[in-house]
Amino acid sequence: MAPKGTADFATSILALFVLALVPVAQAGEVPGSGGRNAPDMAESPYLVVISIDGFGWDYLSIYPTPALDRIAASGIRAESMRPVFPSLTFPNHYSIATGLYPSEHGIVNNHFPDEARDNWYHLWDRSSVEDGRWYGGEPIWVTAEKNGLVSAAYYFVGTEAAIQGVPPSHWHSFDASVPAGDRVDQVIDWLRWPADRRPHLITLYFEHVDTAGHDFGRGSPQLARAVAEVDAHIGRLLDAIDELNLSGELSVLVVSDHGQASYVNPEESFVLRDHVDPAGLEIIADGAYAWIYQEQPDRERARAIRDAINENWSHGRALLRDEAPAEWRVGDSLRYPEIFVVPELGHAVVADRESVDRLKKGDHGWEPYNKAMHGILLATGPALPKGAEVGEVSAVEIYPLMLGLLQIDVAPPVDGRDRLLQQVVRDD
Repeated sequence: MAPKGTADFATSILALFVLALVPVAQAGEVPGSGGRNAPDMAESPYLVVISIDGFGWDYLSIYPTPALDRIAASGIRAESMRPVFPSLTFPNHYSIATGLYPSEHGIVNNHFPDEARDNWYHLWDRSSVEDGRWYGGEPIWVTAEKNGLVSAAYYFVGTEAAIQGVPPSHWHSFDASVPAGDRVDQVIDWLRWPADRRPHLITLYFEHVDTAGHDFGRGSPQLARAVAEVDAHIGRLLDAIDELNLSGELSVLVVSDHGQASYVNPEESFVLRDHVDPAGLEIIADGAYAWIYQEQPDRERARAIRDAINENWSHGRALLRDEAPAEWRVGDSLRYPEIFVVPELGHAVVADRESVDRLKKGDHGWEPYNKAMHGILLATGPALPKGAEVGEVSAVEIYPLMLGLLQIDVAPPVDGRDRLLQQVVRDD
């Protein structure tokens, strides 16, 4: 791959190119709602979407969660939320937002190249995160804005970019140092705004449970404390909604992007460089998965790499792109690698031996069929039944449900079926 200096220069040139392609609004013209709800949408309901990153499907039965229990008792609860492949933060958040699989919306990982392998997206790179050209599909906030509804985001993957030239009316650049309580204060303030400016769609994101799980592992007191703190913040938001007399026209949907599991024995990690010559390769390895990109696609070499891994590893497997299971929905997207390396749940694959010491206490990224990778879905609102159990749902089924809760009829086609929407949302 290109030397760092070359990549930085290329990124700068790309940023200028992207700006040149973004349509320029005419004087007085603002994309989307323009920060004002359309008069003919004045009676539309409100929706607050809360994401608790890394909140495992079984945490509700392990930890006291009075606020989340309150939502489940007054609304619906899924047995679990099955993530898309891979079970990572960025592809799953954006699948939740769009109803599309990553091969369709383009955010295939937390770190991946464009189709030409000239530029790379990375979750910590502001220039790529804020570049709307990486994001396909139509996220729910863009759909809301196009239908004349003001949207606001206190973090959610994609909300920092103008996708299709349309950003949320109000948004914040991600900053983990902002206290969770400040985020909730902002949401409550948005809900106090006059009806013509009050956001009908609000997203709110908490990374704290995921961070504690990574740093301290499942069963740790730090994870229990993070769950309790996030639940308390959600409880305060629910109380504020009641005090503002919005319960009769507002729904709250809580989702997580994936669960977490622990490594069985990190010292037994499969070290790729012990078996694979890294020359001409870009290896993205993070313990629970590894993706191997070739600078120059070479199928014979890819097969040799696959075979070298499979012949020397009993706790995982390597597959070529066209060998990926159908349920991964990889399709023909060139943002995916030539070779996938997939450990069994709890086992690790790393690029080099130094990476073994950097493995997290808890992790995710394993195949979505593993129940440990599943998240949660809870929702309450005037259009939802009380105390309903809806079984296992998919990340791509949440977008149609959000459309129904917002009563939006004009939306793009998606991969997710409206099964969940038809099952729980009342016509009245």
